[in-house]
Amino acid sequence: MVKKCELLIQDAAVMTDYQTIRKGMDVAVGDGKILAVFPHGEEEWEGKEILSGKDRVFMPGLIDSHMHTGQQLLKGLVLDARPVIWTRVMLPFESTLTPERMKLSAGLAALEMIRCGTTGFVESGSYYMEEAAAVYEKSGLRGRLSCSTMDEPGLPPSIAMDGEEAVRRMDRLYEDWNGRGNLKVYYSLRALNSCSSRLVAMTAEHAAERGAILQAHMNEYQGEVEGMIRREGTRPYEYLEQMGVLSDRFLGAHSLLLSDREKELVRDRGVILCHCPFSNCGKGVPETPKLLEMGVVPGFGSDGAAHGGLSLWNEMRIFRSVMNIFWGVPAKNPAVMPAETLFRMMYEGGAKALDEDGLCGKIQAGCRADLISVDVSGPRLMPSGNLLHTLFECGEAGDVRDVITAGRLLMRDGEILSLDEEKILWEARAYMERRA
Repeated sequence: MVKKCELLIQDAAVMTDYQTIRKGMDVAVGDGKILAVFPHGEEEWEGKEILSGKDRVFMPGLIDSHMHTGQQLLKGLVLDARPVIWTRVMLPFESTLTPERMKLSAGLAALEMIRCGTTGFVESGSYYMEEAAAVYEKSGLRGRLSCSTMDEPGLPPSIAMDGEEAVRRMDRLYEDWNGRGNLKVYYSLRALNSCSSRLVAMTAEHAAERGAILQAHMNEYQGEVEGMIRREGTRPYEYLEQMGVLSDRFLGAHSLLLSDREKELVRDRGVILCHCPFSNCGKGVPETPKLLEMGVVPGFGSDGAAHGGLSLWNEMRIFRSVMNIFWGVPAKNPAVMPAETLFRMMYEGGAKALDEDGLCGKIQAGCRADLISVDVSGPRLMPSGNLLHTLFECGEAGDVRDVITAGRLLMRDGEILSLDEEKILWEARAYMERRA
């Protein structure tokens, strides 16, 4: 009996999980999920749409566990800037955002992510998120959105708020957008140094009442850690433990400078972590091999387009290089961070960051139908003695040809279908001309 599906991928090489590529496979997709994965022709399926797997590897979509929509228009203005970049460049820029700029930022970010093969992302918190949410809903990407939440005295007037107003904004975003399309809303503490203990407690309470994930920038700068020690007498994760905040519903972005006690807290409370390799290189090197030994699998984030763009292909390779030179060379271990482990971090850590643990990051029956195809017919990826390793070492955003999220084609053979790319790029050029 012939079974029916919405999308049928035929005779492709399929990366079913972070360490396995199977050639000559078919994938049936329907109702937003993967219905079946089987050797080509072994089962009879009829698809409304057909994608040929010739010269293609189908992979789980990449997952950006930490990005900044509100910094999309900052490309080229951060590199080599004097520290502290957050207070000297980024915070002043974000204070000038308008609804129109945020809409443009979200459109450009969505286009860039789709072309890079990113199907899911965690937005770390910005302003005018309603405008961004409307764009992201249309894009079809699997997005997790937050407001920027701070009550620190002395912020620019355009973004200054007290704790009550900050929580009201988060509640409103959650009520209006959580569950729409492929979107969920997370609660956010932008940075602990900029959040009072009252705001921390209120935000954690409201997130817990709604079952939402709470996220924060954590242990990113030495000055940030020292600031919390001066203010609270303890390190950031230890402070949140005392506040009763840490759990498996907490996402700690960056998490570079962890003490042994903080690593134990992360493990024992099931905290979700992610690293942002290019951005982090100027701040510190995480002890990721130790975290992995402890059973903690961080995801990867781009930290937004202002830090080298949104390509997670670049982030994974940068991270391997940093891990090799810092941890591998002293231990004489060239495989301190093998490709399989890095893909595991991308997919397993990323799925946890998306609140989709076990459902994203795999091409297996029952999982979300979030997958991409990579053209392996060109000289950059051919020939290959180990296809999984070649994808890691040589794959680039430009090799991505098809992008599917929740079973919907967002890009087909290099043509973006869910957004008006030409219009968004025209608006970006007009923005650059006005700025000049």
